[in-house]
This record gives sequence, C-alpha cells and structure tokens, in this order.
Amino acid sequence: MALMAIAIVATSFLSYEVGIVLGDIGTATSYNPPYLPTKCHGNRQDQFPPGNLFVSVSEGLWDNGAACGRRYRLRCLSGNNRPCKDGTIDVRVVDFCRKSPCPSTILLSGDAFSAVSRSLSAKINVEYIQI
Repeated sequence: MALMAIAIVATSFLSYEVGIVLGDIGTATSYNPPYLPTKCHGNRQDQFPPGNLFVSVSEGLWDNGAACGRRYRLRCLSGNNRPCKDGTIDVRVVDFCRKSPCPSTILLSGDAFSAVSRSLSAKINVEYIQI
C-alpha cells in the first residue's frame, strides 16, 4: 500500500514538472496575408473569428474539407531559441495549406502565431486538441 502511495505521489510530481501532453503534437509556422480567398468560404470576411485567431491546415488535418470551421485549442511546446509564450489559444480552421509540401502541420495567422510565439519566423512544436 505504501509503495502504491509513493508511486502516485511520484507520478503527480513528474506530471507537474514535465507537463503532460493531452492532445496531438505537430509543428506550426505563421503565414501572411492575403488570407482571401480561402478553400473553406472563399472571399467571405465573416469566416474569420474575433481576434483573427485562425489557421490553415495541412493534408493530415484537412479531411477533404471537413476541417472547415473546426476549432482547436493550441499551445506552443518548444522551438529554437525558446520562442514559446505561456498559455493556450483557440483557433478556427479557415483554409487548406496552399504550399506543397506544407511547411508545417498547422499554419497560424500572424495574430495567432504572435499569441503563442515570440518569434514570427520560427517553426515551433505545438500541442493541439479539437474543441
């Protein structure tokens, strides 16, 4: 019984110190305007959420267009020169990555990227989960 209690305490401590990842892991970069037209809703301005926290996704998340409008909670995990800011952001999918091959799993709008990273030119590792 004492051994189990020690294991629980050790696991709790390591979870706090290391941080447990609950979502999927991928990479993110920023992309710049023009943002229109998008693959989701063409030239409609109302597709962009408040704060311009939106993303374009790569083939793995695109799901033949079913990704349009999906929301993800995202946080920066790591990158070169410690670019990550604390906290999470909620983003909406508005487009399919226009580059081939796509440079990352998720391309964040400039505003979304600056909310999680100190460096706009970095490629960062992110955790994301659909909400």
